[in-house]
Amino acid sequence: MSFKAPVKDMLFNIEHLARIDQIALIPGFEDAGLETAQAVLEECARFNEGVTAPLNVEGDLAPSSLKDGVVTTTPGFKEAFQQYAEGGWQGLQHPSEYGGQGLPKTIGAACGEILNSANLSFALCPLLTDGAIEALLTAGSDELKSVYLEKLVAGQWTGTMNLTEPQAGSDLALVRTRAETKPDGTYRIFGTKIFITYGEHDMAENIVHLTLARVAGAPEGVKGISLFVVPKFLVKADGTPGARNDVHCVSLEHKMGIKASPTAVLQFGDGIGEAAEPGAVGYLVGEENRGLEYMFIMMNAARYAVGVQGIAVAERAYQKAAAFAKERVQSRPVDGSVKGSATIIHHADVRRMLMTMRALTEASRAMATVAAAAYDAAHQHPDAEVRKENQTFYEFLVPLVKGYSTEMSLEATNLGVQVHGGMGFIEETGAAQYYRDAKILTIYEGTTAIQANDLVGRKTARDGGQTALGLAAQIEATEKELAAGSDDARAVGKRLAAARKAFVDVVNFIAAQAKADPNAAYAGSVPYLMLAGNLVAGWQMGRALQVAEQQLAKGHEEAFMRAKITTARFYADHILTRASSLRDAIVEGAGSVSALAIDDF
Repeated sequence: MSFKAPVKDMLFNIEHLARIDQIALIPGFEDAGLETAQAVLEECARFNEGVTAPLNVEGDLAPSSLKDGVVTTTPGFKEAFQQYAEGGWQGLQHPSEYGGQGLPKTIGAACGEILNSANLSFALCPLLTDGAIEALLTAGSDELKSVYLEKLVAGQWTGTMNLTEPQAGSDLALVRTRAETKPDGTYRIFGTKIFITYGEHDMAENIVHLTLARVAGAPEGVKGISLFVVPKFLVKADGTPGARNDVHCVSLEHKMGIKASPTAVLQFGDGIGEAAEPGAVGYLVGEENRGLEYMFIMMNAARYAVGVQGIAVAERAYQKAAAFAKERVQSRPVDGSVKGSATIIHHADVRRMLMTMRALTEASRAMATVAAAAYDAAHQHPDAEVRKENQTFYEFLVPLVKGYSTEMSLEATNLGVQVHGGMGFIEETGAAQYYRDAKILTIYEGTTAIQANDLVGRKTARDGGQTALGLAAQIEATEKELAAGSDDARAVGKRLAAARKAFVDVVNFIAAQAKADPNAAYAGSVPYLMLAGNLVAGWQMGRALQVAEQQLAKGHEEAFMRAKITTARFYADHILTRASSLRDAIVEGAGSVSALAIDDF
């Protein structure tokens, strides 16, 4: 089955939920209205359906390989990446002054989903490059920007994020990679970094490693970490790659999924570069000892993008499962609607599974699209108060987009295998690849628990739950509108109200317990994230139902609008209803999480 980008659903969200007409009023985005969004998404769909999607299975069967220090990517990847770069896709939402197209994230995120649906492993290279660009735009010196940004934005060079070390996973206070100061203002970097996505490959002429390291005499812990640009090839005066720097790939990880994406172990300062002395030449980004602050710019960009990856792989799994269900003949329907065996889509439980996949995907997409619009307003709106409000809203949503969307992708891809039955367990059908690929999404760029701890600590407890309660008030306003509508609208409003009340109970519990009994607050952190994500996604489906009913009354896109209403109703009945059980587990079940003695595990 070939992949078909869900452009119609994306444009529905962009037009009606993200309000692209309002974004186009923001200075700098005047040409980025609905017409532009449609043209860009349709072209993006054509490119990825034709170029990157056909390479997805090949990437799983013939992963990137390492031989004599050289990484060779899956056949076809190098040529596809060249087309990707030549098409201007890497620079889609980056500033025009560096060769980008300067489009809003609202459009860029939708294109990101299409790319990731088509080929998750391939898409990781542009994803990390986007993060490197963001970090340099924010903290890089004019000199670093002039040397690196145009090449990164053009896709000539790619970027990586080097945080993790063998002894330092998510705890970056343990980073040991060191940086030695040199008289010319450069640094020499020594150390080992692991889990470096596209840390070595053959798809671009240079790789720009953004690397965390400690300068001699720096404070202990995270306060003593600095950020450096360490290029694979040192850049000559004319801007072209020159001598090989002292950073090399020593191995590639053998992984459960995303096999085509080379996950490298990089050695800095082994003395095998072309420089006169050992040590990888590095250039300081910003100020010493502020590296973690700058790296968080990359991480936040990547966390949102990984949430979009979850939506993307769920969409791909849904399309495959729906196509299979329409073809696979098995058993007679219990209602006798078909005499003899019928395609399995006639069976009630298969319909339930497909509807769950569809509803989770559409709701998460709607939430991510609204978050992207908030990002655009937070960064570009001329009114400072509007920027502040949107920044607060966006920051609250980032852990939900990352955590909820990736956890739901596991549910969706798992159901995709289940719809296929025994055939789903057979690799040749392809359903298992989506399940395997999806698992990493809940782990990298901060596990679900790390996202949940951020939601509890920084986003809820820090302000006594005021941001969360403000969000609940907005949702309540939508409930009242739904209550005055159709039967479907009232039913969705009723479910939304129950979920919102459960959310408010949890917010108040966490605000009260965060200092008094931190273990009680954090024991339910992941359930709280899932409740919050479910609620905000369900809220967007309630808004979508309102729009769909209005459009239906005008006679617009009847089949699409009816399907949207049905999907929103299903989400409310089958997924929003999970909120009350999550509330009970958090508020009433904290004690049992820590009750068992450690020695009894």
